[in-house]
Parts: sequence; structure tokens; C-alpha cells
Amino acid sequence: MEQRHLGRTGLRVSRLGLGTLTWGRDTGERDAADQLKAFWEAGGTLVDTADVYSDGGAEYLLGRLIEDLVPREDLVIATKAGSVPDPYRRFDGSRGHLLAALDASLQRLGTDHVDLWQVHAFDPVTPLEETLQALDIAVASGRVRYVGVSNFCGWQLAKAATWQRAATGRTPLASTQMEYSLLQRGIEREVLPAALDLGLGLLPSSPLGRGVLTGKYRHGTPADSRGGSESMAPFVAPYLDQTARRIVDALAIAADGLATTPLQVSLAWVRDRPGVAAPIVGARNAQQLMAALSVEALSLPEEICQALDDVSAPLHRYPDHDWSTL
Repeated sequence: MEQRHLGRTGLRVSRLGLGTLTWGRDTGERDAADQLKAFWEAGGTLVDTADVYSDGGAEYLLGRLIEDLVPREDLVIATKAGSVPDPYRRFDGSRGHLLAALDASLQRLGTDHVDLWQVHAFDPVTPLEETLQALDIAVASGRVRYVGVSNFCGWQLAKAATWQRAATGRTPLASTQMEYSLLQRGIEREVLPAALDLGLGLLPSSPLGRGVLTGKYRHGTPADSRGGSESMAPFVAPYLDQTARRIVDALAIAADGLATTPLQVSLAWVRDRPGVAAPIVGARNAQQLMAALSVEALSLPEEICQALDDVSAPLHRYPDHDWSTL
């Protein structure tokens, strides 16, 4: 698998990442092991997790598999901290919480460092400089190699990245992880231009539109799909509207013309967008993952990319375009 630099850093990652959102909950140890081994054998290196995935179960499971199945040095392990199971405070970016969460993640993962540590979301009640100081401490202590953020809007990302570059001794941000697909192009308004300007690599989450872009929901909801799962159905539901159907239909036509699948076409589209380092792909089993990994050999013709751009284009007006064009 091709390797790419993560933003303007020396860290290289596989251009597809393996997501672990369902590990320890819907994905058991055997399926997780099959996925990790298949990913590693295909040349994949970037494995993304978080301290809240399955209440820590995803990190714990990954740690067990690293010990028994795949050499630690062959992987780029990325995890996140900052989301909390508190109905009154969804995010905690305080220095104390983040550093304690990092220690707990390292223990579950069974490693002395993570390669990429990400703030899971912006915390509006903690001063941003305090949150970012936790990143500097983590790197200085050797527990973290590179740092990034996740789910920051445009001004939040620009402020954080600029703050980190403003003084010697602060660790520049390497990446931002955001949802990005043919069904969700909202980051193109401000987040992606900021990331490109500031040299951050983009790690798209849900690059298959929460599974909808595979085409599996075109004629109903399969019982064994995320949309048919009680826990995940609300996650998929927003992308089962008329707009999504139009995009998925166009995707199916493109896939037929290329003698491939909607999954491959949609994944290739987001993988090769400007600024993208590695889409994070989650799968229920190794068979699903292998279908995604097979996209490595596919490059979309320019006319197909343009047609997909047109059918999925978000409506951006003022101030993104000059007022005189409205």
C-alpha cells in the first residue's frame, strides 16, 4: 500500500487507515484479529482508535492483538482523548483529564507511546491554550510522537494550529480528523482550506458515508447492516434521504461504467482529494475490509471525478463566494 506523509511532517502513514469504532462491541476478538492481520499484510500501517470506543474496549483489544499478532513497530497507532460519558459535559479538554486519559490509553494498548494523539473534540469551557499545553507535555515526556485534533470547525482548527506554531517549544499539529465523503462535504467550506494552508494532513472518518455509499441501502435496510442495528441505526439514518439516494444512484452508474463497485469508487474519490492523507475505514469483518483495501489499484478518471463532484456539490454561498455572484 502506498505511504503518504501526514501533513508537513516526517510521519508516513498508509493511504488507508483501519478504524476500530466497533471493536470490543460489535466486532469481537476473532474478527478484529482477522482485520488487523489482513490490513498489515496488505501494507497498512495506520490504525485509529479512541479511549471511548467501547468504553476503552477497542484500545484493550488492539493492545492484545499487537502483542500476539502484529509487531508494534510495524504500526502507526493513533488514538484520541477528550470525549467523556457525561450528559452535562460531552467534552473535557482540560490538561488534567487529557493527560490522565493518555496514561490510561497507554496501559490498555500495552505500549509506552502512541504515534498520533488527537484531541477528540473542541471543549468550549476549557481555554484552548490549556488543551494544547497537554499535547506539548505529552510529546516532551515521550508518550506521544505526533499530535492532532478531531472535529474542530474551521476557526477552531486555525486558532489551534496557529497557536502551536507561534512559539518555539510548542508541538505543531500534524493532522485533523473529520467526517468527509461524497455525502458529507461540509469541511470543504473552511476546515479543508485551513488544513491545506497550515500543512495539516486530513484523516477522513466515515469515508463511505456511514456505509450508505456502498449501495447496500438502495433497496432497503439489510438486517445485518449498521442501519439494521439498534445501536447504530440513528448514526446511519441522516444519510438515507433523497439527496443521498441521488448521489448513490450516480455512484452506482459510475461503478458500472468502470466495472467496479460503488464502495471502491466512493473510497477512491475521497482518498485522492486534495489534503487527504488517509481515509479511516471501519469494517464488520475481514471480508468487508478486503473489499475496501482492493481500492489500492483504482484511480478514477477525471471525468468520473468531475461528475461525482457535480452531483454531490454542497451549496456554499456568501462569504465563500463573492457577493456579486449571488
